[in-house]
Amino acid sequence: MKKVFKVLGYLVLFIAVLAGGGLTYLHVAFPKVADAPEITIEHTPERLARGEYLANHVSLCMDCHAIREWDKFTGPPDETTKGSGGEHFNHEMGFPGDVVSRNITPAGLKDWTDGEIYRAITSGVSKDGTPLFDLMPYRHYGKMDQEDVYSIIAYIRNLKPIERENIDRQLDFPLNLVVRTMPQPAEHQSIPDKNDKVAYGEYMINASGCYDCHTKQVKGEFVGEPYAGGMEFYMGNGRILRSANLTPHTATGIGNLGEEDFLNRFRAYRDGYEPATIGPTDFQTPMPWVMYSGMKDEDLSAIYAYLRTVTPVDNKVVKFELEKKPTALK
Repeated sequence: MKKVFKVLGYLVLFIAVLAGGGLTYLHVAFPKVADAPEITIEHTPERLARGEYLANHVSLCMDCHAIREWDKFTGPPDETTKGSGGEHFNHEMGFPGDVVSRNITPAGLKDWTDGEIYRAITSGVSKDGTPLFDLMPYRHYGKMDQEDVYSIIAYIRNLKPIERENIDRQLDFPLNLVVRTMPQPAEHQSIPDKNDKVAYGEYMINASGCYDCHTKQVKGEFVGEPYAGGMEFYMGNGRILRSANLTPHTATGIGNLGEEDFLNRFRAYRDGYEPATIGPTDFQTPMPWVMYSGMKDEDLSAIYAYLRTVTPVDNKVVKFELEKKPTALK
């Protein structure tokens, strides 16, 4: 019997050493991203204007890095919190842990170099080497034109400083370990000629991150066809919202939606639109219509042109429903 316990002891020790070695390897070898580059970005009027447009109406930095008013339709960001972060993503929303957007105003990034901000935006690695959870769409931003990224950095450097301390994230096991393998080096692409409408639309839809919400995910893995919708969002009080099918399928997608109708969906939320106050069980959507509505018609038109080229998928989406308890929490 003593021999059995001795063998078991060695086995436990071996497993502990193996696990310890694996953890050490994860922390030494990952993330596999180069050090932050030494760059200083000039804040030209052109960059500030472009950065304001991208951060507010295309890449939507100001959507996640603010507190959204969920008692109003589409959850518009509270302008007084612009850039200060604090938006909370947790288990009740179907997230594997607690993730809180950080303060990216000059008050929150005062100790960061331009190169450290650039690496975080494009490769998913924080100032201290901590990997960012890919709720931050750095994979998309890393494919943008480098000059566009520089413009975003110039813009956020000029935001009004807001002193706000946000809580650190807490990811569930094993995601808290796997997250170290997620960051990847940037692979910048040049902005295509606008005359090539489909190629330009593909660039803009990547910069807008439409793929992530309009492609079904389960436990962080994409399992649906690109842009076919069905991604679930838990909006509280048993409300489930599913993203729309954006493929050109004529029965279940946007195949019968003309370009002007597509543009009008966004125009409806422009100047003069006042988000309605909604109740705790009313229809709600995370789609940031108010912010996307500021996108230029030519950019929306290009996105529409690109969407007409993706593979049509017959996927009928039940857009909204109520249940007593979100499926992920049962």
